[in-house]
Amino acid sequence: MASGSPALEPLVDQVISVITNDGRNIVGTLRGFDQATNIILDESHERVYSRKEGVQQLVLGLYIIRGDNISVVGEVDEELDSRLDMSKLRAHPLKPVIH
Repeated sequence: MASGSPALEPLVDQVISVITNDGRNIVGTLRGFDQATNIILDESHERVYSRKEGVQQLVLGLYIIRGDNISVVGEVDEELDSRLDMSKLRAHPLKPVIH
C-alpha cells in the first residue's frame, strides 16, 4: 500500500464496488493499492446488469484494476447487499465513460 491514495486506506480489507471507465461493476475485498490508484481485489466478481434478466455475477477471484480505468469506488453495505435478490433486479447495463 502507498500513501498516494489516502482516501482508500480505510477501505483496505473492506468489500468495495468499483465502476470502471468501460462500464463494468466489480465487487470484491480491497487488499491493496498504489500511488497510481491501481487496486487489488480479492474474492471479486463482476455484476452484469440486464433489462431482461436478473444480475449475472461472474466470478473473477483475485483481480487487479488499473487506476486509469477506475471511474468510481464505493463502500458496500454487506448486510444490505446480502439481502438483495440479484435474480430479480433489472437495470440497464452501464455505459462506458466518455471523456
